[in-house]
Amino acid sequence: MKYAILCYHAENVVCAWSKEHDDEVMAKLSVVLERRAKAGQLGPVARLMPTTAATTVRKDNEPALVLDGPFAETKEQLLGFYVFDCANLEEALDIARELSEANPGGAHEVRPVGYFLDGSAPT
Repeated sequence: MKYAILCYHAENVVCAWSKEHDDEVMAKLSVVLERRAKAGQLGPVARLMPTTAATTVRKDNEPALVLDGPFAETKEQLLGFYVFDCANLEEALDIARELSEANPGGAHEVRPVGYFLDGSAPT
């Protein structure tokens, strides 16, 4: 089963990190990711640009309404995500705990993936 682990944090905090601090956090995360890649569990990983770069298409209007910025107003923003191939939810939670130790603060939401396309042509 594939699980998405969504990384949330206060964007204003993360964007204020120095390059050195950001590099340090990314190095710690790389240790977790390399170990999981060697185990054949690592899928796509994406770090998103700040919400100031977001554009939202609202689908509850006809025609669809395009808005500058993110749709949700929250204290923490979605900063990126990981996809892991895990035997079960407990294994996915173990990985989320490892990621949280490497990058403290914020939250990691673990959610089963119901549909997955890896970017190759569908068969």
